[in-house]
Amino acid sequence: MKILIIRFSSMGDVILTSPVIRCLKRQLPDAEVHYLTKSANYELLRANPYLHKIHLLDVEAEKVINQLQKEKFDYVLDLHHNLRSWKFKSALSGKKYSFNKLNWAKWLRVHLKIDLLTRVHIVERYLATAKALGVKNDGLGLDYFIPDNAQLAATTFNPILAAPFVAFSIGGQHQTKKIPQDKIAAICKQIPHPILLLGGKEDAAVAEVVMALCPGQSIVSSCGAVNINQSASLLQQAEVVITHDTALMHIAAAFGKKIIAVWGNTIPELGMYPYLPQHRENAASFEVKGLSCRPCSKIGFSSCPKGHFNCMQQQNLEGIASQANKWVK
Repeated sequence: MKILIIRFSSMGDVILTSPVIRCLKRQLPDAEVHYLTKSANYELLRANPYLHKIHLLDVEAEKVINQLQKEKFDYVLDLHHNLRSWKFKSALSGKKYSFNKLNWAKWLRVHLKIDLLTRVHIVERYLATAKALGVKNDGLGLDYFIPDNAQLAATTFNPILAAPFVAFSIGGQHQTKKIPQDKIAAICKQIPHPILLLGGKEDAAVAEVVMALCPGQSIVSSCGAVNINQSASLLQQAEVVITHDTALMHIAAAFGKKIIAVWGNTIPELGMYPYLPQHRENAASFEVKGLSCRPCSKIGFSSCPKGHFNCMQQQNLEGIASQANKWVK
C-alpha cells in the first residue's frame, strides 16, 4: 500500500501533521508513507523514520505530478486542502481524503465575531482523514526528529546554559503574533535564570536590543546563528519555553516541554494551541481577552490594523515571568 500526505506549508502546520505520519506507519506497518511539501520544509521531515519518501516542490508542478503518478498511490490524504493541493491530488490515482479546514467558522469568528468553532484541535482534524483506512489517534502527541548531525549541546553553544535555562522564542512569521521587543526585555528582567533567545536571522536585531536592555543578565541569542534543527536541539534542553504562536511552539510540544504560549492577534480556539494530549498541565496560555478586535486574522499581519496593538501591549508580563520562574527547577 502506498499513501501520500500533502501539506505544503507552513512549518508549524507540517509539524502538526506528524501524528498522521506516525499513526499511518505504526498501524499499517506494510504501507509506504510518502509526503509532498515545499523544499523549505525538508529539514523538518528528513529524519522522520516513519516516512518512506519526501517529494519536494522544487521544480515545475507538472514535473512533480509526473513523478507522483509513477508511484501509483492507493490513498492521498490532502492536509492542505486548497486549490493547489486539489490540482495535485486530482491528477493522481487512488482514493482521496481532505481535512476539514473550518473556513466558514474561522471567517465568521474573525470578521463577524460569531463563534461557531468546534474546539477540535487541528491534529484531530488531520487524523480524521485517515479514519477510512482504519487508523486511529494513538494519543502520543507530536513528533519531531532531530538529525544526528544537528544535535547541539547547550553548553557547547554557550557555557551559561549549564544551569537550568528558559528558552524564549522571539520570532514569528507575522508581526502581530510577536511581543514587542521592550516587552520581551521586561519579561526577561523578571527571570533570574539563564535565558536563550531563539529565532531566525531576521530576529537577530531584536535579540541584540533585548540583551542591551537587560545588562548584567545571563541572556544569549542563537538567532541567525543556528539552523532550525539546531534550534530544536537547544529547545529540547530548556526547562521552560516562552513562545509566540509559531513553529517552535509546536516543536516544544513535540518534546513535551513546559510551554508558555503568548497569543496576539490569533486565538487558541482556532485549533493551533500546543498539542499535549499526555501533558496538558504543561501548557499555559496568556492572552488579552475581551478585545472586540481580536482575532483580527487567522494568520497575522505586518502591523496592527487598528494601530494600538493592545493584544500584545496589554499582556500580563509579570504573569508570564512568574509562570516561567515557577516551572524552572
